[in-house]
Amino acid sequence: MTAMDITIHASFLPHNDPDTSLAFYRDTLGFEVRNDVGYEGMRWITVGPVGQPGTSIVLYPPFADPGVTDDERRTIAEMMAKGTYAIILLATPTSTASSRGLRPAAPRSSRSRPSSRTGFATAPSAIPRAT
Repeated sequence: MTAMDITIHASFLPHNDPDTSLAFYRDTLGFEVRNDVGYEGMRWITVGPVGQPGTSIVLYPPFADPGVTDDERRTIAEMMAKGTYAIILLATPTSTASSRGLRPAAPRSSRSRPSSRTGFATAPSAIPRAT
């Protein structure tokens, strides 16, 4: 079997506040805005790291799918409030991560620990957490 050359083109993260999400990814991380589409009061925003046009994060309204039931909406809202609905891990030099306000990621297993000097950091999800 031949190995395939696969690139992750886009990740999708839900948001419930597009302006706060945009401020984090654009203003804090320095990502560029590649697309910002509104429809019926909802927004889909595509951002990505400058100089990496093949990698994008799509910030989307989680309740836009008409197939989501009321019970599923409640579950999604609860998970978003806890910050457990979606996660993205970003890798950057440790000094850059801390200067941008990112927090170090806690390794979940020995397989997820960094094997080099590159620091791993978790970005706050696109969802502002409930206080």
